[in-house]
Amino acid sequence: MKDTILYDLPENLIAQYPLKERDSARLMVLDRSTGEINEKVFSEVSGYFGQGDILVLNDSRVIPARLKGRKETGGRVEVFLLKKIAPFRWEVLLRGNAREGHSCRIEKEGRDDFITAKISEKKDNGSYIAEFSTDKDENIFSFGEVPLPPYIKRAPQKSDEEYYQTVYAEKKGSVASHTAGLHFTERVLGEIAGRGVEIVYLTLHIGWSSFRMLKKDSDIVGEEFFQISEDAAESLNKARDKGKKVFAAGTSTVRALESSVEKGRIRAVSGYTDLFIKSGFKFRAVDGMITNFHLPGSTHLYLVCGFAGTALVEKAYKLAVEKKYRFYSYGDAMLII
Repeated sequence: MKDTILYDLPENLIAQYPLKERDSARLMVLDRSTGEINEKVFSEVSGYFGQGDILVLNDSRVIPARLKGRKETGGRVEVFLLKKIAPFRWEVLLRGNAREGHSCRIEKEGRDDFITAKISEKKDNGSYIAEFSTDKDENIFSFGEVPLPPYIKRAPQKSDEEYYQTVYAEKKGSVASHTAGLHFTERVLGEIAGRGVEIVYLTLHIGWSSFRMLKKDSDIVGEEFFQISEDAAESLNKARDKGKKVFAAGTSTVRALESSVEKGRIRAVSGYTDLFIKSGFKFRAVDGMITNFHLPGSTHLYLVCGFAGTALVEKAYKLAVEKKYRFYSYGDAMLII
């Protein structure tokens, strides 16, 4: 069995802007038991939930991770925040020929003030350690912009500050959006809750691993911080004991839940996961999944193929291209049941 799929995607199907109405996205529904594919609109998703089921959402919030400025020599540089590792110190990615020992002046158009980031160390994985002149995260973030992915070929706009976040985003720490959650509105969440479905939140801060395209035979996907509360774990275990279904919104949510299982139970946990999910993985926590359409070679697509089966996913992606679905972060949605 193949672990993932490859497909050809016309560039015009890569969504460059969000839909003004989040829940107006198309929804492709894959039934794993029958192999059937149905086409809906995301606003209809509540109809797939039953009383007593659980919907799990990732409440991580995207930080304005992309900082721009100049080196001491005057050359332009981009410092991309990955995660804070100590007071004043962040793990970062660099663009613009910056290296160890360089000091970067971080600026923002329309402002006279600045902060500095001194590059102190290069790590084996290609990232760097930067020491900032301030330890106030909000001060650093005020110089940043929305970290839109590279396949969105435009500069971030003010509207992205709203649309690249879920309506329930709360805990700051992600450097890429929990895109499956972008389709939810307060109205849709209310309809789901109105069907007797419990909505549970966990946190997984989406990190650098989200950008990685896996090379052949590689299982190294990087670590991401996640947290599941005692209350969330208790709700999930009670639902599973009663034979109810657990729906996870997003591959990040699936990764967190499956990383938490121990001796058949979902446990409260706070830590890092490097779990790589692909074909052959035994899912123990998730019965249904909401996701977007993903890049070939991405860890997200490996996970989707592991959950739905490569043959069904290949069929679905071929149909999505034929019917001109919108792909990637601001694209349409898929529900796998």
